[in-house]
Amino acid sequence: MVDNAGSTSSPTQVLEITPEVHDQMCALALAEYPLEACGLMAGEPGLARITRFFPCRNIEKSARIYTLDPKDHLRAERTAEDAGLEIKGVMHSHTHSEAYPSATDVAAAPDPDWHYLIVTLKREKPEVRSFRIVQESHDQAITEVRVRVLPG
Repeated sequence: MVDNAGSTSSPTQVLEITPEVHDQMCALALAEYPLEACGLMAGEPGLARITRFFPCRNIEKSARIYTLDPKDHLRAERTAEDAGLEIKGVMHSHTHSEAYPSATDVAAAPDPDWHYLIVTLKREKPEVRSFRIVQESHDQAITEVRVRVLPG
């Protein structure tokens, strides 16, 4: 975890994801390569557990940035709500860099309660890391949240 002062420590929070969601996010990242992939994650209210993934189109069609398609975003919100779930965060991929929020990722982070999960394709196998991003006036804090894939 890196805070706004630049110090590093171990992640203290845990985000649980189902094996199906983990596999769907990694598969989307690989399928969209060399462009960044993106999607929304949902789960039961009150739990730090992701049980549903909604792939979204990256309207930027870029290898460096992403913007969720607004229609896909709305569709995911409605589908999650109909299922009694809530959107818990966003996933996107980094095609050549580490799974750590870029300055662009931080600037675009809309909700401090969301999880910002990044799938990196930098190495042989996709790797996932998740973060909380809080911005207050000119300060920002990036906190890593440990990802735990639930047993299948």
